[in-house]
Amino acid sequence: MPYHVPLIIRGRIIDDADLEFGGRRGGAQFTTPDVKQHLAALTLQHPSDLSDIHALRSEEIFDYLDALGQALSFERNPFLQEAYELSIHTSGLTPGIVRHLYSTLGSLFSRDFVRELAENAIGVRYLDGWVPRRMASGCVCNVRAFGARAVHVLAGNVPMPSALGVIRNAIIRSDAIFKTPSNDPITAAAIARTMVAMAPDHPVTRHLSVAYWKGGDAGVEAELYRPDRIEKIIAWGGYASITHIAKYIQPGIDLITMDPKLSSSIIGRQAFVDESSMRAVAERAALDVAYFNQQACANARVVYIETGTDEAGLAKANRFGQVLLEAIRALPAHCSGAVALDPDLAEEVQSLRMVSSEHRIFGGGQDGAVIVSQHSEPVDFAPLLNNRVANLVPVPDLEIPIEAVTAYTQTIGIYPDSLKEQIRDRLVFNGAQRIVSLGYACKAAMAGPHDGMEPLRRMCKWISDETNDPERVALLSRS
Repeated sequence: MPYHVPLIIRGRIIDDADLEFGGRRGGAQFTTPDVKQHLAALTLQHPSDLSDIHALRSEEIFDYLDALGQALSFERNPFLQEAYELSIHTSGLTPGIVRHLYSTLGSLFSRDFVRELAENAIGVRYLDGWVPRRMASGCVCNVRAFGARAVHVLAGNVPMPSALGVIRNAIIRSDAIFKTPSNDPITAAAIARTMVAMAPDHPVTRHLSVAYWKGGDAGVEAELYRPDRIEKIIAWGGYASITHIAKYIQPGIDLITMDPKLSSSIIGRQAFVDESSMRAVAERAALDVAYFNQQACANARVVYIETGTDEAGLAKANRFGQVLLEAIRALPAHCSGAVALDPDLAEEVQSLRMVSSEHRIFGGGQDGAVIVSQHSEPVDFAPLLNNRVANLVPVPDLEIPIEAVTAYTQTIGIYPDSLKEQIRDRLVFNGAQRIVSLGYACKAAMAGPHDGMEPLRRMCKWISDETNDPERVALLSRS
């Protein structure tokens, strides 16, 4: 029997089962209402209807989100439990990882974290009212951050984008429509249903809608993506989906993209002085490679190791490959777990094993693998690396990994930290967007920048109210 994903429009739950879809990766079927029948209600008809949520103080919003986090207890929340049951079929993660993610989801809504996010990303005073600035001209420029009518095209590799979307939308006081993905059509709906059960008439509840439609459905998107209906599109997606959405961009609509990225690691020669050092560093590298089963953009696919490529260097590289695989396999079940390789990747690994003398492969199958290049180049299928498969690339110096960075690079985990400080500026010039201590790629400072920008600031409308006293600022006719 198919699972059911409701349509939620500003506190109203619509449980029709008009359409049936298949989850990604051949996952379970699910039914959902036909969004086309509800388009008129889906968008906020009058922009001035945002006034109720803008009347709230930030502390009131923090209180609401903190209470929501407590209501999102996996043990007590039937909506999250249902989301878990569907997600283990559609997400590509093991049940142990999925359960851990849902069990910790509520902690993201804690008052301390949300306040830190609001303060660091925007500044609470700009959210709560007009902030005066005396300009050099003598003008007093009053500035305030306002929310907008927005669509969030969510990612579904992990549940966090749904939770962060709710938090961000509440902080900036926007009206959001969440378009959920086929590999996680239900997490955002589970959070929204919890909001309705907790506080059905609260402005934060009544400025969130959650819907599923098949991406690229022009019958929905041509009606929705119009500047008289929305002002911001926040899209997590690949090349095809972002290119499709971009067709609708025109004056009055701002597209904010959270593009999928490739991440890597750089490990300096200090890691290879002895077996003990190698094992300690491998434990950290294993987390960057295999946490979330390598489903996140922040996971390392290619790991550059400064061992050199002479005979002694390759011996170190191959030994580190063995140690890294052991560390990957030793990760606890809530972090990582055995899973079948994607067919395309499995074919590439098998071909390499059969025909290449320039690579050594440790492991394979469901339990992960480490491919050790016997030269200073990654495998040509590096973008496919997934399911706990990493490519170690030995290099004689750090110029090779520095020059390998492009605008598609998101996170680079580096060991030791002293090396990070030496090369971080050059990595950024080449395109890197986040630099982190090795082992912490998937433990992001979520109150900081994301993908080389500050998304919350972009999600806001920044408005100025300028006051000019003719005694201090000359009229143009007199200047």
